[in-house]
Amino acid sequence: MAEDSALSPSEMSALRRAIELAQDSPDTSPNPKVACVLLDSDGILLATGVHQGPGQDHAEVVALKQAGNEAKGATAIVTLEPCNHTGRTGPCTQALIDAGVARVVFAVRDPNPEAAGGAEVLREAGIEVAGPVEEVQADARALNREWLHIAEHQRPWVIAKVASTLDGKVAASDGTSKWITGIQARELGHELRGRVDAIAVGTGTVKADNPQLTDRRDEATRQPLRVVIGKTALDSDLAVFDDAAETLHIESHDPVEVLQELFDRGIRSVLLEGGPTLQQAFFTTDLVDELAWFTSPKVLGSGRDAVADLGRTTLKEAVEGKLMSVTQAGDDVLLSIDLRHN
Repeated sequence: MAEDSALSPSEMSALRRAIELAQDSPDTSPNPKVACVLLDSDGILLATGVHQGPGQDHAEVVALKQAGNEAKGATAIVTLEPCNHTGRTGPCTQALIDAGVARVVFAVRDPNPEAAGGAEVLREAGIEVAGPVEEVQADARALNREWLHIAEHQRPWVIAKVASTLDGKVAASDGTSKWITGIQARELGHELRGRVDAIAVGTGTVKADNPQLTDRRDEATRQPLRVVIGKTALDSDLAVFDDAAETLHIESHDPVEVLQELFDRGIRSVLLEGGPTLQQAFFTTDLVDELAWFTSPKVLGSGRDAVADLGRTTLKEAVEGKLMSVTQAGDDVLLSIDLRHN
């Protein structure tokens, strides 16, 4: 239920419309997707707005500009609590106050410590506020599942990438692993690298495979930070230390410590590329948020497991996720799995 007062049918309809608008809005990363709908005192639509991306007007400001003087006395319906933060743009709370809005309804509370508290500021200014709204929590949170999780937990979003045979092997008994998947699957892997802020591997993988860990697509415009985790000393002539991208060697075996250091450096998403021991460490500490599991139509019967033993002996203890998508890449398949679906 909403705080302060229940929503009218027109407000609930407008809130669902705002969620639909946000769903269809462009990628705003690293900012959240947000939409705003303005209603007049009779519940009639005045204006709509969606956030277009970093540095551009927030959804509330877009809608307020569209409504002009008619915004005075209106109700603002927003998918996320209006921000109380001055960054590249001013705080939405002040924009709503200045416009003379009478009531604000928001779906999800803003957990970002730098921008939170907008509802309280609006109430202090004499504006009626309702939110968060329980009835639309699932859909509204789905708009920004990664952003919300990062803000709530103050650590990067972790995607574990695995390329295995049908029986879950990432290398044969002789240690060979190139190539389990085909060229089209590897292209998707590079797309994944292009989406994240950092790629992480253990020192064992660096020594065994000598990977470069870069996005090698022609259209790549930036390279993620290469992160090597572990206390083993490494030779400086390894490919991961070339000048194709920046590399950080974190001499730790503690995933919590690693993610904290990365978060403090501004890293908000990490692609965990292995190997099995590193995957085990992150799974054991419940620090994997998403799986990108590439499966090749091969069966080895023996070899190195994708994830080292997690010490779980019953099905009830299994790591369980929600399948988001299945993508065929040549003869291989990519399963995208959300582990934060609850």
